[in-house]
Amino acid sequence: MNVDQALASSERIWEQEILPALERYIRIPNKSPSFDPDWVKTGHMEQAVQLISDWCRAQTAHLPGLTVEVVRLKTADGKDRTPVIYMEVPGTRGEDTVLLYGHLDKQPEMTGWREGLTPWTPVREGDKLYGRGGADDGYSAFASLSALRLLKEQGVPHARCAIVIEACEESGSYDLPAYIEALAPRIGKPSLVVCLDSGCANYDQLWMTTSLRGMVAGNLRVDILTEGVHSGDATGVVASSMRIMRQLLSRVEDEETGYIKVQALHTEIPEGRREQAKAAAQTLGDELSSKFPWVEGARPVTTDGAELVLNRTWRPALALTGVDGVPGLASAGNVLRPFTTWKLSMRIPPRVDPKVASKALKETLEKDPPYGAKVSFDGDKASVGWDAPPLAGWLSRAVESASKSCFGKPAMAMGEGGTIPFMGMLGERFPEAQFLITGLLGPGSNAHGPNEFLHIPTGKKLTAAVASVVADHFKR
Repeated sequence: MNVDQALASSERIWEQEILPALERYIRIPNKSPSFDPDWVKTGHMEQAVQLISDWCRAQTAHLPGLTVEVVRLKTADGKDRTPVIYMEVPGTRGEDTVLLYGHLDKQPEMTGWREGLTPWTPVREGDKLYGRGGADDGYSAFASLSALRLLKEQGVPHARCAIVIEACEESGSYDLPAYIEALAPRIGKPSLVVCLDSGCANYDQLWMTTSLRGMVAGNLRVDILTEGVHSGDATGVVASSMRIMRQLLSRVEDEETGYIKVQALHTEIPEGRREQAKAAAQTLGDELSSKFPWVEGARPVTTDGAELVLNRTWRPALALTGVDGVPGLASAGNVLRPFTTWKLSMRIPPRVDPKVASKALKETLEKDPPYGAKVSFDGDKASVGWDAPPLAGWLSRAVESASKSCFGKPAMAMGEGGTIPFMGMLGERFPEAQFLITGLLGPGSNAHGPNEFLHIPTGKKLTAAVASVVADHFKR
């Protein structure tokens, strides 16, 4: 593949075709079904599906033989599953398959967008396109087909390609297993899986994700009274639900260090991943922590870069992401509240069974409730992590070549702290497949939070890099 020509074509396709489509996509509030239970009725998901599938169908002019289908399944009780866009591009020859993956559902709005930005309004500022879902990862369908266009333009041979774009990844991909089962005969047995839903530790080189954490999430509720009472009458007699909550959380997490005390949530960290963490830390330096929007004077939990990498990739960690039972400040009277509910999000390492982790977490929180309070932990999400298989020599060389030719620097590898349930499913189903997991979620891009942006130059280079790897896959 002529890399200079591919980069020039990628530049043109992004500016003339992908970015205008992404701007329309950002305007659609197609929140994942966990955040929009009435998604069928509201119609935003369907709008996004139609926008992306229509754009993809238009690529038949550049990709002869391309097929695009919106697949729709129902549950056993007749309810609609979130749709999947399934595409195929014929290969040059042979029956080998490359599977490319992305998703089109979005996280909710989140507060805190700076002045001039909102989640559903695309704003381009220099190299950045702001708006919810552009980088996470509405661009994936566009970039996947565009990468194949780059090969087609130059007559570069490639394997048959199947592309799956799902619509409930941000809800744990609970619909996806049914689709993978239904599409299995058509997908075949891929020897390479390309996922564009991950991150990059900087925008200077191609990053491969070598592992992903799983997740256990749910609602922890503490009830101590049947109704609120005067705080002056009750405090000192009735333990507040918040104090009981603090005691329960201390069973799980050391509040001084963040260490998770539940041993079932830990796993042995492979020595190879420790070495990768050291290499990534040496490359990134202060970027490991400086990318976050710290308040003045704040600092990370340690100054050891390798430990920071391992903390966010191979160790369990707890975040409290929502609360109920607490009135806003304007209506906070002198009342001892009857209950408190926290949304717990526990990231778990690869190789930890999420069902085992959820059970251990529930048992730890619910046993021997302080003061006889009513304590319940209702897990509503349990996603498995993923650890990449040993890297084949051809893929190692292909990724290094793609990074040097498209970015001008060597490739790097590191685990990611997020969760992509599809990778765990594929790892089990296709244990001999190789994986290129990468993406645009780099420093400051802030997926799931306010001011999310897509780094446009990286998108253009990544598209060419994927094309280069797919070409080398065919030559292997």
